This record gives sequence, C-alpha cells and structure tokens, in this order.
Amino acid sequence: MARKKKTVDLDRDHGIAPGLVAKTRKRLVVVSGRSHPELAQDVAVALGTQLAPTEHRTFASGEIYTRFEVSIRGCDVFVVQSFGNPVNEWLMELLIMLDALKRASAKRITVVAPYFPYSRQDKKGRGREPISARLVADLLHTAGADRVMSVDLHAAQIQGFFDGPVDHLFAKPVLQDYFERTISEADRAALTVVSPDMGRVRVADTWSDSLGAPLAIIHKRRDPKVANQVTVHEIVGEVEGRVCLLVDDMIDTGGTIVKAAQALKENGAQKVIVAATHAIFSDPATKRLQDASIDEVVVTDSIPLPPERRFPGLTVLPIAPLLARAIHEVFEDGSVTSMFDGAA
Repeated sequence: MARKKKTVDLDRDHGIAPGLVAKTRKRLVVVSGRSHPELAQDVAVALGTQLAPTEHRTFASGEIYTRFEVSIRGCDVFVVQSFGNPVNEWLMELLIMLDALKRASAKRITVVAPYFPYSRQDKKGRGREPISARLVADLLHTAGADRVMSVDLHAAQIQGFFDGPVDHLFAKPVLQDYFERTISEADRAALTVVSPDMGRVRVADTWSDSLGAPLAIIHKRRDPKVANQVTVHEIVGEVEGRVCLLVDDMIDTGGTIVKAAQALKENGAQKVIVAATHAIFSDPATKRLQDASIDEVVVTDSIPLPPERRFPGLTVLPIAPLLARAIHEVFEDGSVTSMFDGAA
C-alpha cells in the first residue's frame, strides 16, 4: 500500500494564519547627529515622522559614543549630519553612527550631508597633495553608507568618488523662489547674474536662463602662497547700472564674495545681492559681509548659523523641505532628478 504523503502547512507552522501572505513593510527612520539637530528635526516634521531617539556622548578623552535606543533592524535609515565647525568631530561622529547602524542590521543607510565635508579638496593642484574628498567618500562607504545625499557639491566629479548612488540636490529652486517673490519689477528688469569666478560659470548660466537675465563673469586669480587671498582682475559682461546677483555654492571667509562685490560696484553696479547655498562663515566672514558693497546676502540653513554669525541684511532660507522631498523620493523608489527639471 502506497504511503500517504504528509502535507506541511508552512503558514500554520510559522504562526501565520492559513491563506494569508506575509508582507514586509518598508520602514523609514530618520536619525540625527549633534551637528545640526534643528535641521534634522525640521526634515523629520516635513516627512511626518519623528527622529529616532539616539544617545550621543563624548567621553573625557574626546572619544565619541553613539547608541540608537530603538530597533533599526530592516529599516531604511537616513542619517542627517551637517558639517559646520568642528568638521572633523562631526565627521567622526557620523562614521561611528554608520558603524552602529550597520551592526544593528539596518537594511539601507543613506547619509544626508547637505554640505559635503572636504569638498574643495577634490583634485591634486600640486604634487604630494591628498584628494581628501575621495578619502571621505571611501570612509563613508567603509563605515556602512549605501547612499549619499548632498546639496550643491563644490565639484560635480565628487559623485564619482563614492562607490554607490549619490543624490546631488540643488538649492537653486529654493533661492530662486525667494528672489521671484521679493525682487521688485524695476530690479528684475535691470538684473544681471554674475559668476564670482570661472569655476561657477555653468551654475550662473542656469540662473541666467531661469531668470531671463544676462550673464557676467568675474575673472580672478588666487595667490597660491596665501590661503583665502583673492585678486580680482576684470569683469566680462555689462554691469554698469545693473542689479547684480552674485551666485556661489558657499561662503567661507567671505574674501571672494566681498572682493567680487567691490569690483562690481567700482564698475558701476547699482546694487549687489549675494546668493549662496552653504553659509560656512569662518572668521572674519560676518564682519566682511557687512561691507557697504553688498546690499543683501541670501543663504540656506544647510549649516547651523549661531546668532553671533548673523547680521542685518542676511536672509536664511530653510533647506529641510527640499531634503525631505528627496528622502521621500528615495524611500519610495521615485525620481530625485525630476525634482529639479534641469536645474543644475
């Protein structure tokens, strides 16, 4: 007599009701380092979630400790860490957070670094120099990052330094929306977009196209022996009697922007407005940017700006809605590129 084959109900044997299919729900988790918790909180609110509770400690020796106080297993985690001063401390904290997330079995880890650290060290200008931006990318990947999200990289080739997806976001829509809402019709008619150096011409050109304004370029030369020293030589384009919009990706000590603004005013510019994404504002930037040649400075809050680094004539725009939308697109496997409609 043939032996009857035993049928195994896998659902019942695993505690699942018969006839039901177990589905794995994606879980989005946002965590924050200590560099810019206000920005991370704003991102979480825009996403309709809360920051995952995290314990951060710095021991007396200077060593950093991080522990996530909720389960991260199987989650799609977005780590928000900005890079104001002290950059190296926040970078080390981020690496430790990534290692903790990897060991906690996070499914995917995305670093949300609005300002990418060491981004100006993207190539060798002289012999025996490091390419520190590549080193940072390698460190993030080794520590556990699967993806990087950043805003207005200083050099586009940094995207190729990371062995994985890089979402390069642009703050131009945020800044441009502000100017379209606030600039007068008379100023709009007299507007000229200005690139502070040859390296930012492509970005300034997109501003020129979007605003329907002519483009001017400032030719400058740096002194290779003195850090943060710039000599402005000549202006290519018509700026006399114009409202000049100087666009750049960052303002550090303010030397480049102030000298550019002074050159524009000396060549007859009616007004000079500065638009930049990252307000690093290393000393003596705050003092310099209050120069009479500059009528307004507009930046985003990608880097924390304490009260002592703010001044009359400075406008700070929120970047969190942009970051939140990009995070949502990544989490839902949507398109980040479609957010910008060619703005780059």
